[in-house]
Amino acid sequence: MSGEMREITYRQALNEALAEELERDPNVFLMGEEVAQYNGAYKVSQGLLDRFGAKRIIDTPISENGFAGLGVGAAMVGLRPIVEFMTFSFSLVAFDQVVNNAPNMLTMSGGQFNIPITFRGPNGPAHQLGATHSHATECLYANFPGLKICTPATPRDAKGLLKTSIRDNNPVLVLESELLYSSKGMIEPADQELLIPLGQAEVKREGSDVTIICYAQTVPLALAAAETLEEEEISAEVLDIRSIKPLDHAAIFQSVSKTHRVVIAEQDRPYCGIGAEICFRIQNEIFDELDAPIARVSQEDVPMPYNERLEKAVLPSAKKIVAAVERVCHA
Repeated sequence: MSGEMREITYRQALNEALAEELERDPNVFLMGEEVAQYNGAYKVSQGLLDRFGAKRIIDTPISENGFAGLGVGAAMVGLRPIVEFMTFSFSLVAFDQVVNNAPNMLTMSGGQFNIPITFRGPNGPAHQLGATHSHATECLYANFPGLKICTPATPRDAKGLLKTSIRDNNPVLVLESELLYSSKGMIEPADQELLIPLGQAEVKREGSDVTIICYAQTVPLALAAAETLEEEEISAEVLDIRSIKPLDHAAIFQSVSKTHRVVIAEQDRPYCGIGAEICFRIQNEIFDELDAPIARVSQEDVPMPYNERLEKAVLPSAKKIVAAVERVCHA
């Protein structure tokens, strides 16, 4: 087994995960809009049609509710469908299938049906796609029992979490980031299997003065902010939660107990958001460890503008994270 790490893109990591799981298990198949003939809207499924054929790499009509329901039915009879949404904003068309059928079938059937289905695709704001194509759906889906949700921010996490999700016997949402598809990172050798458990956070950067809790698109922003803060002699720990549900409470509590200050950077809007839940868990379980109020950096609570300057003003940024850290450290 080779011991050399290699550099690949986020997009390539997802492609490798799909290919490996399709090769490993004949019950796995991929379907979605343009995943076959066009090699995927974002080229994540590049080459899979030629390798695995049209019975396992399936182009669908523009009918998210229809093909998501087909996936749920396929999972009920023992297959392991991977359903790609061209954007998770389009998953709202399939809302009934994703939140009403997939997560409830196990309980409502009295345990007769597992639903081993993976819903995947780009989630959250990209670049000038307007309000209807920029939804960050994580807090929406996290509200429903029976769904697991992961948010990979690096190529390594993208591959390891996607492979684990496909093998899970429950419905899993893999919320990818369109802005990260071309980002690069180091990953294990091709001949070494990579599986990352759901519900396991990772410290992306060690620090001692403040914990920046982040996920998905906000991870590189938090790392950039930490570099800037180092010049101000503020040591920021960057904790990537990686999974929204299950959430790694132990890792969060351990980091906060170490630094005693918290900034939460989230890609979604603040109202009823992931950051609000994390805030509650921290203050409920380890309130005495806090030396300052928790700060949050998120989208502004408005529909996403198309205008580039307005879009930048609405989105979280490294500069906004730096400002939030400065507030909690000087409180």
